[in-house]
Amino acid sequence: MTPGAIDQMTDRVRRILAPNPSPMTGPGTNSYLIGRGGDLLLVDPGPLDASHIAALHRAIAPGERVAAIIVTHPHLDHSAAAPSLAKETRAPIWAFGASGQGRSPLMRHLAAQGLTGGGEGVDHGFAPHRRLQDGEFLSGDWGDVEVLHCPGHMAEHICLGFGGVLLSGDHAMGWSTSLVSPPDGDMAAYMASLDRLAARSWHLMLPGHGAEVRDVAARLEDLRHHRRMREAAIQAQLAMAPASAHDLARQIYTQTPAALLPAAERNILAHLIDLFERNAITAATPLHAETVFSLHPAKA
Repeated sequence: MTPGAIDQMTDRVRRILAPNPSPMTGPGTNSYLIGRGGDLLLVDPGPLDASHIAALHRAIAPGERVAAIIVTHPHLDHSAAAPSLAKETRAPIWAFGASGQGRSPLMRHLAAQGLTGGGEGVDHGFAPHRRLQDGEFLSGDWGDVEVLHCPGHMAEHICLGFGGVLLSGDHAMGWSTSLVSPPDGDMAAYMASLDRLAARSWHLMLPGHGAEVRDVAARLEDLRHHRRMREAAIQAQLAMAPASAHDLARQIYTQTPAALLPAAERNILAHLIDLFERNAITAATPLHAETVFSLHPAKA
């Protein structure tokens, strides 16, 4: 994968990698063009980077035009270039909604009580021209693309499906697991969305970061298993002593570089909130980032 290169993933999908590698983005953000000739869909235009925007323009062949820009979720590494490209191409921006619009009642309540995210690069100014609906089909020269609302990594996250190909955004990737950071992230929703995707038959997964995945069913099951094992590890630690997300991240992620521990802590917090809601653990105080949790007496 080379930034700026045009990778032909299928006869109707091109991938263009943005030059924004990091521990959180892997090799960078993948932008996709769906279609061949005529109208195209541009999925996840990526960061506001002049070289990447130029590469996207180069990837559009003569006689083609961007009919719409789809953003899988309003994180800056996926959405920041959307307004600029919308102006240049005169294409509308489509997404599930602005940040916060898709939160569950629980996450809205926690946010109102003061729970904030961990600085994951939320695009607070993002405002699509049209809100997409779960189950909606987007039809055009590119074919028929289904919108799948898959909250978890972010409440507004969508995946796209067509012809057995899954554009999975940041919900499912091959190179890494996804960050789930409340109140924008929601572990219960994340697991339900994984189950929904796993119930379908896919022959190719094109994620928001990293290489394509050919054995989609196996990868989705790996991700489900990883989360179940992480949940079990949290409960095992709490069986020994009460702890906060901060404590548990350092007890469980023993091989993780220090720079990535804050993200690990947010994932642990998401698991803790989910376990608390399922009455598997108890909390010493109302839920917040520093709450100390204990294993429910009935589970001990």
